[in-house]
Order: sequence, then structure tokens, then C-alpha cells
Amino acid sequence: MSDTILLIGSITAGKTTLCQRLNDASIKYTKTQAIEALGNTVDTPGEYFDHGRFWSALQVSANSVGTVLLLVDPTAPETRMPPGIAGTFAPPVWGVVTKADNATAEQIENAKQTLAQGGASPIFVTDAVAGRGIDELREALWPS
Repeated sequence: MSDTILLIGSITAGKTTLCQRLNDASIKYTKTQAIEALGNTVDTPGEYFDHGRFWSALQVSANSVGTVLLLVDPTAPETRMPPGIAGTFAPPVWGVVTKADNATAEQIENAKQTLAQGGASPIFVTDAVAGRGIDELREALWPS
């Protein structure tokens, strides 16, 4: 199995920041315009997730990775996530709640429920800017 991961989620879900943090790169926001690789992490534009007509690009990209990380920003006013979306991908789909340090406990719990309904398992709670949960996620993805 490949140790490469694919990050998917809505616009501003935190995919690029998480990608940078997992690869020990400088944290700087840049709008992801296309599917981009950094180390063994593949970042995707949020538009690909938010607009169903682009899902095939995510599904094709997932065929060459070992794990898909499905990200949800608990502070977003709404989350578009079809129930059972994880079943449309060949590799396992794990859930990641992002921006946890900016969210309430209720928002985090709602995000976890959204990910579970989407079929993601296990689910991790992170804050890539502060570094919360990153070591646990990294260890689960790439055990030493």
C-alpha cells in the first residue's frame, strides 16, 4: 500500500495548511488551483469537492494513494457532504476535523458526526496552525 495521502474537503477546510504541517513546511496560505503534491501528500482544490462535476478528478487521484483524508472545518457556516461519500473511493477514508482551536465543543462534535455520516473512520481532531493533533495523525498515517 502506498504511504501517499490525498486531502479532500471544501474550500477553506484547511487542506493546504494541513499538507504543509504534515510535511514540516512553512505555513503560508496559497490558493490551491490544481492538484498538487508536497512530499507524500497530495493537496486538492476545494472546488473539486464542493462541485459534484469535479468529484471524478478526486476519485481518479485517489487511485494512486494509500489513504484519503476527508477534512471538515467545524467553524464553516455549512458543510456539503453527501452521506456515505467515503464509499466512492477505493482507499480507506479517514476524517479530520480542522481548525479545532477556533471551534466550540459542539461545533467539533457536529463536524465529527458529519464525517462519520460521510463514512470516514477513524476521525482525528486537529489544528494545523497550532499543531494540535498533528503528531497523532502523522503517527497513524506513517507509524515508525
